[in-house]
Amino acid sequence: MSERIPFLASDRPSDRPSPDRDRRFTRYMRELHEKLVTALNVVAAGALTDEQLRQEVRRAAEGLSRNAPELLTTAERERLVQEVMDEAFGLGPLEPLMKDPAVTDILINGPRTVYVERHGRLVPAPVQFDDDRHLRQVVQRIVGRVGRRVDESSPLVDARLPDGSRVNAVLAPVALDGTVVSIRRFGGRPLRLDDLVAAGALVPEMAAFLTACVRSRVNVVISGGTGSGKTTLLNALSAFIPDGERIVTIEDAAELRLQRRHVVRMETRPGNVEGVGVVTTRDLVRNALRMRPDRIIVGECRGPEALDMLQAMNSGHDGSMTTLHANDTRDAIGRIEIMVGGAGLELPIWAIRRQVASAVQVIVQTARLSGGVRKVTRVSEVTGFDGVEVGVVDLFGFEQEGVEQERAVGRFHATGARPRCLDRLRAHGEKLPDGLFERRAVPAAGARA
Repeated sequence: MSERIPFLASDRPSDRPSPDRDRRFTRYMRELHEKLVTALNVVAAGALTDEQLRQEVRRAAEGLSRNAPELLTTAERERLVQEVMDEAFGLGPLEPLMKDPAVTDILINGPRTVYVERHGRLVPAPVQFDDDRHLRQVVQRIVGRVGRRVDESSPLVDARLPDGSRVNAVLAPVALDGTVVSIRRFGGRPLRLDDLVAAGALVPEMAAFLTACVRSRVNVVISGGTGSGKTTLLNALSAFIPDGERIVTIEDAAELRLQRRHVVRMETRPGNVEGVGVVTTRDLVRNALRMRPDRIIVGECRGPEALDMLQAMNSGHDGSMTTLHANDTRDAIGRIEIMVGGAGLELPIWAIRRQVASAVQVIVQTARLSGGVRKVTRVSEVTGFDGVEVGVVDLFGFEQEGVEQERAVGRFHATGARPRCLDRLRAHGEKLPDGLFERRAVPAAGARA
């Protein structure tokens, strides 16, 4: 555990602890942790609040650490107490990273290799786990809090942290070099659409059109790659759902933070050891139809539930939204077709495409570009089904023109196409400027995007 005690290593060779002292310190640290775990189990058996438990842990750690004063300075003892607290109540070595607001992703490739993303760039993190068993214990602590399980028989798991951060873990031997963990972090305050405009992720014209669509109950699909900002954009758009509407959300691992009051949240559930008790996204979509929703929001469509989502959009639940993985707005149509085809109903392709054209009105494409820059790269309208293909017309776009200081730069533009849903927006009281869709380059907030 000495690798997690940076104060033991000084920049001056003369101040570094001797190998013998370091080994004794490491052995003592491990003994202290074992004793504390035993003490904590006894304390946890009592009817104490979380704060009282924390106080008991701190007293136990301080008392145990005094048994070897020749090994611990005052600063070392305080650091030891904090580490013990992190092990008992937090995520152990990851706690400092979780407290760093600049860290957006934590990627663990086995117990000895940890990377973090800061400001769009991946860099090594100066933390390690004792071994793969230690790392697994942290993963078990995470998934246990949300009723999930992960072991050799079920080595893949999606879960979430109390702050909403999304966690994915893969255990060995499926992960060849030790347990692999990916943590997608979320900020303390959900980003608003104004924040995204100010950051240059989209321009005010795009924002005005999308907010009008949400208020007018237009069905919206947000597509993009992993980490491209799909969920962030969906959360931001949710702020424009009118008050008084009942929203039902469905997710694999709850990460939506809708900015509305009347929200009913549901989450899928894996089966138990015998494979019994599975609750799929498709089960929840079907059940949501019986819950008197005004809108249904599926955090991410990945499979056959896409058919149920389309049927919900076509059965009086206008204004529903979902996200999916696709490279472009046109590719998103193909992805939906493939997912619906996996529902097992053997529907002809023309029937699937007609359903898609009827259910989906607007598709928004997000992308993560060079240097971690996230942009809304397309806003497209589904124009209908001509008997062969589903029509898609771009309304706004972003074209990358190069890379400056390792970050993508480019320009937004309006294509000049007039959306067919414009009359519907105006019927709902949305008064968009006549020149909003005129063909031209659209400057981003601040300066060049």
